[in-house]
Amino acid sequence: MDIEISYRPIGIIRTPFREAKDTPIQPAAAGGAEGTVEVSPEYAGGLEDLEGFSHVMLIYHFHKAEKSGLKVRPFMDSEERGVFATRAPSRPNRIGISVVRLLGVKGNVLSIGDADMLDGTPLLDIKPFVPEFDAPAADRIGWLEEQIHRLNETKDDGRFERRKEHESGDSER
Repeated sequence: MDIEISYRPIGIIRTPFREAKDTPIQPAAAGGAEGTVEVSPEYAGGLEDLEGFSHVMLIYHFHKAEKSGLKVRPFMDSEERGVFATRAPSRPNRIGISVVRLLGVKGNVLSIGDADMLDGTPLLDIKPFVPEFDAPAADRIGWLEEQIHRLNETKDDGRFERRKEHESGDSER
């Protein structure tokens, strides 16, 4: 498939996490960390009716992650795994998805809880989280079955962060 797809951010995510190192690796381990989502004014009308939801899915670009090969060593494992069997930020298309608590909507700004993304993360989309649609009961979680107990103690260690020497010529920042 030889098709080019490009997206323009619709806003920016603000969190207390300035660097990848020590950032929570999933919203469930974020300990309630709060942030804001600043939606560009031209998209503010799309936020109408969102406040009725307790959680939203934020779809965003991992702007500080290196692109990866097809194998990565995920945070909660010492073995390399196929990138599509992980939630690692380094991926062929650096797209992230986090389900966060929606604490409020004021104008074009969302207040969120359980933030697990870096400050300044470009926002691509927002969708309401609906458990009946989005949370089927999983009966297998693959290699994570033996590692999931480590979730709350595992933090980002910077292994997927773009090296500084590559940033100067990268137009995706």
